[in-house]
Amino acid sequence: MWKNFKLNKFLLLIPLTSLMFCFNSPQNDDEKMQTIMVSVKNTLSYLHYSPKPINDAYSKDVYKHYFELADPAKRYFLQSDMNEFAKHETKLDDYINQGDLTFYKLTIDRLYQRVDEIDKMTQDIFAKPINLEEDETLILEPKLKKTPANKQEQYNEWKKFIKYNILQEIESMNSKEESQKEKKDSVQKFKLKDTIKLEILTPQQKLTKATDEVKDLVKETFTRFKKRKKMDWFTVYMNAYTEVFDPHTNYYSPKDKEDFDTQFKGKVIGIGALIQEKKGNLYLGALTIGAPAWKSKQLSEGDKILKVKSKPKEDAVNVVGMLSDEAVRLIRGEKGTPVTLTVQKKDGTIRDVTMIREEVAIEDTFAKSIIVNSPNGKKYGFINLPSFNADFEDEKGRNASDDIKNEIIKLKAQGIEGIVLDLRNNGGGSLTEVGDIMGLFMNAGPYVQVKDGNGKIQTLKNKQESPIWNGPLVIMQNELSASASEILAGAMQDYGRAIVVGSPQSFGKGTVQTFVDLNRFLNTEDDFGSLKLTIQKFYRVTGESNQRKGIVSDIQMKDFFTFAEIGERYDDFALAWDKIPSANFQRMNNLDVKALEKASSERMAKNPNYQLLLESAQWREQLNKEETITLNINKFNELMKQRKAQIEKFKKLSKFDNGLKFAMYPAEIEREKKDEVFKKKSEMWIKNLQKDSYLQEAMNIIADMKSKQ
Repeated sequence: MWKNFKLNKFLLLIPLTSLMFCFNSPQNDDEKMQTIMVSVKNTLSYLHYSPKPINDAYSKDVYKHYFELADPAKRYFLQSDMNEFAKHETKLDDYINQGDLTFYKLTIDRLYQRVDEIDKMTQDIFAKPINLEEDETLILEPKLKKTPANKQEQYNEWKKFIKYNILQEIESMNSKEESQKEKKDSVQKFKLKDTIKLEILTPQQKLTKATDEVKDLVKETFTRFKKRKKMDWFTVYMNAYTEVFDPHTNYYSPKDKEDFDTQFKGKVIGIGALIQEKKGNLYLGALTIGAPAWKSKQLSEGDKILKVKSKPKEDAVNVVGMLSDEAVRLIRGEKGTPVTLTVQKKDGTIRDVTMIREEVAIEDTFAKSIIVNSPNGKKYGFINLPSFNADFEDEKGRNASDDIKNEIIKLKAQGIEGIVLDLRNNGGGSLTEVGDIMGLFMNAGPYVQVKDGNGKIQTLKNKQESPIWNGPLVIMQNELSASASEILAGAMQDYGRAIVVGSPQSFGKGTVQTFVDLNRFLNTEDDFGSLKLTIQKFYRVTGESNQRKGIVSDIQMKDFFTFAEIGERYDDFALAWDKIPSANFQRMNNLDVKALEKASSERMAKNPNYQLLLESAQWREQLNKEETITLNINKFNELMKQRKAQIEKFKKLSKFDNGLKFAMYPAEIEREKKDEVFKKKSEMWIKNLQKDSYLQEAMNIIADMKSKQ
């Protein structure tokens, strides 16, 4: 969660104005990286909520974290490399103070060298017969792996890794073959039209096909790696420094910041088409209906992109072999400007297509709702909020609170008797949107307390006195509900306005971030990227921090994430939990939480689907924690056979129907007739909602609550 935060001028006048005179405009990448290093260090030291001393202990933490980011599976560097690198373990603090690139250049140059060597090494592995009869084991857990002692050991490890991928590919073929056979048998049994393609391959044919697939995959991996610029790796290096301060303090290169803004605002200026990479070439993916690519009537999914002419007076750029994100940046641009794509159609013809860039909404980031017809004969509303999006640069831009308001209005027009607000998997967003959303459900009052690094506490209040929904409200959360989601859920829980249901606790992110543009301190027009910086901690109106502990659900239901290590409490560098005095607020006290919890617990204890889901979650987590796996094909097949027998038990989960009936709005039904993409997304959304055991129980809970509307 972050906010549109502008530094007060006095903050800049004392410690930071000197930075504006420290650097001249860099002449090359090295000077640019040096400038970024020192600027990041100064910004961290002066503006971070809890700055760390830049000393040898910090250097050791950065050193360890850097290799966790650069070579997490210990596949690239040799032990001799690590011995050489270790000489710098306590010097990284000096390097960031001085803008010294010695360690960065040493490790990245070595990484590219090793990638070249491993590329040739894997080609040699594929050039020889792959023997899957050998009794070998691959270590899956990185913490148990040792850095290869020499090139021969590295060769052996890559050979094992390749074998593992081939075995997985063969298993995928076996599963698909079995599935197709079952479908064919079913079609023939009921004497239906047989359109099922069933190709039975011999074990040798599967081995050959799987080996070719993995060979292409490995080749493409190294091709993409070599195309990646060293400046991109510099972002990884800088994040080793920043994330040791706390996991939400990160360096963003200019293009990374652009991607963040696009996702946060939920819109992009472009042509409305996905760009996909396949074996070194770029292709058009799905086209957004109504967007420029679709309106051109000349482009289709699957067209190969050859060139992009970004501006009328510039030459077209050949994008064959280019990374997709680089091509996307050529296609994006200013609203109302032309862009020309040279594409090769499926029939081999080549065509230039010129389009005018438009604003294209990424609708998956916005709130949406649907009417739920419950088995008890009553109507309820379900609202899904993927993020607390906001557009600070455009007053007419979309934001989460306005979207939620519009969805409530639509639901009320349908005569609903309760609302379920789904914050599952919502990682947060704008802090100010929380108060505005809260104001849709209750009267004015404080909703969060914010403390800065100097200990100053500010209470943020919702000033709305005209809620538009006073009826029953249930908030759904899980372990991935974080930041702004936790503030809203916590406030509604503290006031007694809503029942929070879901995972035992949410993610536990209790910090506030802002973006600081690094070039604000430099005498240059160049873009040096930004630092997303933790500047505050937030606290519930009760005074308790959300940090690490998260929001404890009123009615707890375990899920797939409950058994995994997900949450702030599992991060070594996460800030600590603490508490401040309570704010002055008036609890509503109109919910009998104990009675609702008791009724829900009794239902869930008798719910066979929920019990099976928990068993499945625990089993899958045990698989994820397996430290080794056999590479002998006979033993591997036996292991897969055992797993399939277990999976067979869980197949009922995929066939589960919660009995809820969903109804779309009349306007959306009309839209489906014209917008095929929207229709498919809506059908998939409803299909997933029908399989949602937790939503079923949320509707049971809201049915137990007495309506005030």
